[in-house]
Amino acid sequence: MSTNNIQKANISLRNFQRKDLDQVHALSIGIYGSDYGFSKQMLAAHINKFPEGQFLVLDGEKVIGHCATFIVNGDIAFKDHTYEEITGGGFASRHNPEGEYLYGMEVTVDPEYRGMRIGQRLYDARKQLCTQLGLKGIVFGGRMPNFAKRKKQVGTPEKYVEMALDKQIKDHVIGFQIRNGFNFIKVLRNYSPLDLESGGNACLMVWENPLYDETQPRHSLSPSLLKSNVRVCSVQFQMRKVNSFEEFINQVAYFVDVASDYRSDFVCFPEFLTMPLISLSEDQSSSSENIEYLTTLTEQFIEAMSEMAVSYNINIIGGTHPTRVENNEIHNMAYVFLRDGAVHTQPKIHITPSEKYWRNIHGGNSLTAIETDCGTIGVNVCYDSEFPELARNLTDQGINILFVPFCTDDRQGYNRVRYCSAARAIENQIYVVMAGTVGNLPNITNMDINYAESCILTPCDFPFARDGIAATSAPNTEMVVMSDLNIETLVASRKSGTVQNLRDRRLDLYQVKWKNKSAE
Repeated sequence: MSTNNIQKANISLRNFQRKDLDQVHALSIGIYGSDYGFSKQMLAAHINKFPEGQFLVLDGEKVIGHCATFIVNGDIAFKDHTYEEITGGGFASRHNPEGEYLYGMEVTVDPEYRGMRIGQRLYDARKQLCTQLGLKGIVFGGRMPNFAKRKKQVGTPEKYVEMALDKQIKDHVIGFQIRNGFNFIKVLRNYSPLDLESGGNACLMVWENPLYDETQPRHSLSPSLLKSNVRVCSVQFQMRKVNSFEEFINQVAYFVDVASDYRSDFVCFPEFLTMPLISLSEDQSSSSENIEYLTTLTEQFIEAMSEMAVSYNINIIGGTHPTRVENNEIHNMAYVFLRDGAVHTQPKIHITPSEKYWRNIHGGNSLTAIETDCGTIGVNVCYDSEFPELARNLTDQGINILFVPFCTDDRQGYNRVRYCSAARAIENQIYVVMAGTVGNLPNITNMDINYAESCILTPCDFPFARDGIAATSAPNTEMVVMSDLNIETLVASRKSGTVQNLRDRRLDLYQVKWKNKSAE
């Protein structure tokens, strides 16, 4: 960066916000590449889990530096670990608000702004946060970028660090960290195999908070502004013939009105919610043609449902609707209409054999948590609930509630979705809301029978509903079920439940990683 540009710079530091996602993602990808930089989902997870610990340095409105942190226990921070293990694959999955140390996950600086002590500002922000929270200190795995060049000379990474600390060789990263008051603990081998310059190694460094007082209570920077109790409503919706689009929307609006009257925050509709609209098509004999017809109603459906969410002041999980996407494929698309007017989509990823053969539907490639005024939610469409990797990835992104719109034709199919959804609630310590279809559309192929028992599921532990079922419907009856879900209880169970599935994961042995980052 030129001297003139430096003089004109308007440098500021603040917390990372959702509006910054695109810029921070671009900065990370620009430095590490698309395969190794943070995905948007990872960055959103950092904000979801620990917003106070994410910092940015800006030049005006341009993001030029980024710092990511989370909190861990000392026994985890100081034992041998890898970057992937300690960070949960980059999602900050090890974050524990009751932990003792701040863990430094990343410091990134725009190359054009190096030499302006942007990194120093971010290190100082970490220290200030650590002090404000009353933590013992800061720990991280630091790079040793000249090790690979000097490996023949020094032999081992331990010897390299020893010589760097004695200033027999120069390492600007280690030197910077020592000048900032960090102490070297040990070498972490195989910490980051992709860091070839460091030979995959890292220096475990610690900064001890000089103001730490174990007799003083821990502090919290800001109370949560999200609701602790969230009321959800699941609609067991009957398939029936309609004579107009308006008649269909009025049927949907009836249940939205009911849920709104009971002050629900969310109302969830089933998979293939718009199937009754096929009765408006002139030719209903072909399943694939029926789906083609529904794609022509997408804009009309979005407009009506979005208006409904705003006017009834409720967040609507609008089931699914066949939607043609940019590559001309048809996806079984879940729609989430928020009461602030925002519209989000989540494609069904795993397509059943009948959907492929009869309806020419293709699977999507993206899986993204959705931010709402009641916290972070996710959607698994029917068959997707039978693949545990998806719910685990969404949990890593920070969801507390998973919505599962489904459409099953018999009890066996229903039980597959039900039992798997219950497993997702237990293994991820989340709430799961299922909404299914009943009734039939006699002249429409593959919609002649339906079976559902819609329900609201919880983890299985003392603070939750008996048998892990907060509410359940009667079989094959059009109706709604509602329940209040306590988010604070959920968070507490993750910290101190009878079992702590999330905390006890062996991230040193296995992880869920999303390969197609370009689709995220």
